[in-house]
Amino acid sequence: MNKQDTQRLTKRAALLKSLAHPSRLLMIEMLEKAPRCVGELTEAVGSDITTVSKHLAVLRRVGLVHVEKHGTYSEYSLACDCVTHMLDCIESGMGKTVRGSTCETPKPENKQKK
Repeated sequence: MNKQDTQRLTKRAALLKSLAHPSRLLMIEMLEKAPRCVGELTEAVGSDITTVSKHLAVLRRVGLVHVEKHGTYSEYSLACDCVTHMLDCIESGMGKTVRGSTCETPKPENKQKK
């Protein structure tokens, strides 16, 4: 593996790790619908504000979430609105139906070495 591949795959691994928590996935789903403040996310997740803020910091660090400050008020939004579609697609490919979505991406053909 060359240096570029290592950097690209390391970034992807960090992105996937950032999604590996139910609270962060819930926040992503909420932010997909509309920008939210920490209070709204805290209420939905059912954790304290410090925990939610740490989860948001993880999502911000990998670039999934943006924050816009308005004085003392901060509003969080998704940088990319296809995250839950990607997860739905993976689950659909595994034979599970999630929120009625299907994966439109064709499966790659098996290439056998000759």
